[in-house]
Formats: sequence, structure tokens, C-alpha cells
Amino acid sequence: MTENKLIIGTAPDSWGVWFADDPKQTPWERFLDEVAESGYKWIELGPYGYLPNDPARLAEELKQRDLKVTAGTVFTAFHRGLDQWETAWEPARKVAELTAAMGGEHIVVIPAMWRDDVTGEAVESGELTEKAWSDLFSGHNRLGKTLLEDFGLKQQFHSHADSHVGAQADIETLLASTDPQYLNLCLDTGHAEYCGASSLELIKNYPDRIGYLHLKQINPDVLRQVNEENMTWAAANLAGVMTEPPNGLPDLRAVIEAVEGLNRPIFGIVEQDMYPVSFDVPMPIAKRTRNYLLSCGSRTTVQ
Repeated sequence: MTENKLIIGTAPDSWGVWFADDPKQTPWERFLDEVAESGYKWIELGPYGYLPNDPARLAEELKQRDLKVTAGTVFTAFHRGLDQWETAWEPARKVAELTAAMGGEHIVVIPAMWRDDVTGEAVESGELTEKAWSDLFSGHNRLGKTLLEDFGLKQQFHSHADSHVGAQADIETLLASTDPQYLNLCLDTGHAEYCGASSLELIKNYPDRIGYLHLKQINPDVLRQVNEENMTWAAANLAGVMTEPPNGLPDLRAVIEAVEGLNRPIFGIVEQDMYPVSFDVPMPIAKRTRNYLLSCGSRTTVQ
């Protein structure tokens, strides 16, 4: 990426894919076929093991469909202590190797949730101690440094519902306490809205820390119910908290205008959580979303 464009891509998540292997999910061949048919050129890898792990085979599958990879995704729990490095690095290394082999430049890093993303049960406290915050910062600085030096990949931190980094203040604390050389923000507009953070304020106040985007919207009526009933992320998804653009919040036209104003190349990945979903549902939504997002900016493209 050399031109100052917002490049729209998509991810397995928009086809209802949360796990490496699950019969409720769209088969990976169908996912790739439908992504190409929907007019996208760029994808994320999704859960490691969903797409073929063999670089030669995956490269051939992508080439057949004129697709390229932007990023892989890894999960961390560095707030639980410095010994979490050993737990995090081995799976992260595998993802990094495959991402780099496919020509990707980014690793999206999602912090552990304090409530289980399927059952919604609390697995730990929702509040971090000062030491836990310090361990989180140290772990991510180390991860970002290792990814950059060993694989040439950039760590993009994904704030997440039901994790310890979701609200505006949490995100700002993270950015203030980490090295911008090794960590920037995967600004997920849906998760930001869900947690009460402002995508537009983050872009305005931290323009140099916006390294990557996940573009999605929240249904404000469902979000109101979520907040009133203290629903878990899992329950909120089942209730339909994610909605097809442009029907929800935040205003993605305003977000895209602000991102184009950064005057540098950046990926914006459509990532509409839809697990579980009937196999025939995702592609029409993907097509409509692509067309809508391309209408939002003068320097927004799919390639």
C-alpha cells in the first residue's frame, strides 16, 4: 500500500466464522468463493486453522480467486502475568508465520475477555489492578517488538467488548502507556460504540495511532437493552446487537471521511459478527456493505 487510500476488505467473521472448525460455520472454500464474488480483494485469515495452514496451498487458493491477506489474528491475556508470554507466543508465532508468508503486514491482537464469549460466564474480575495494567503494557510492547523484528508485522490492538480494554478511558490509557513503534490501534467501530467509546474522537485525538480498522455498526435499540439488562457480549450477539450498515451507529460515512483525512494508506475490514448464521445470509449483506462503504469516500476502494 503506497497510495493514501482506505482499502476495504472483509473477514471470515462476516461469514459467521468464530472458530477454526465448527459445523455451524460456512466452509472455507465457500467463504473464499463468496468473498471474490462479492467484489472484495483483501481478507483476514480469521481463526488459525479455518483457512489452510500450508502456505503453498493457501497461496494457490487465494491466487485462484485474486485475493490477498491483510492480517492474521491472535489472542492474549498479558494482564494475567508475565508468564502469559509462553502461552501467547506459540500460537502467535504460527499466525505470524502464515500472515507474513501470505504478504500480510498486520497482526490484530484481541485481549482476553473477562466473561466467556460463548457462555457469558465471568472467568475473572472485570477490573484490573495497577500491576495487571503494567503487565498488559509490558506484554504488548514485547509482542509488538517481536512481531516487527522477527516477521516485519505490525501489532494492531483490538479493544473488545467484555474485555478490560473497551471504554474510551481504557483505550486512552493503553495508548498512553505503550510504545507506538510496537502497538497501534485496530479501531473497531462496532466494539468502540458498544463500549461507549467514540471512533471519531479517537481518530481526531490519536491520528498517528490508528493503524487499522474494523468497520461495523451497532443497533442502538439493542444496545440500550444490553446496557439496561447488563447482557454479556455473547447474549448481545444473539440479540442482534450488530447490524448491517448503514442502519446503526457509529456513522461510518463520518468515520471514513475522518480516516481519509489522515492522508495515509489504511485497511478498513468489514467485520460483522454473525455467529451462528445460515450459510445463505452473509453474501448479500457483504455485497451491500461493500457498495455502501465505497459510496462513503472519494479515496475509498477495494484495491
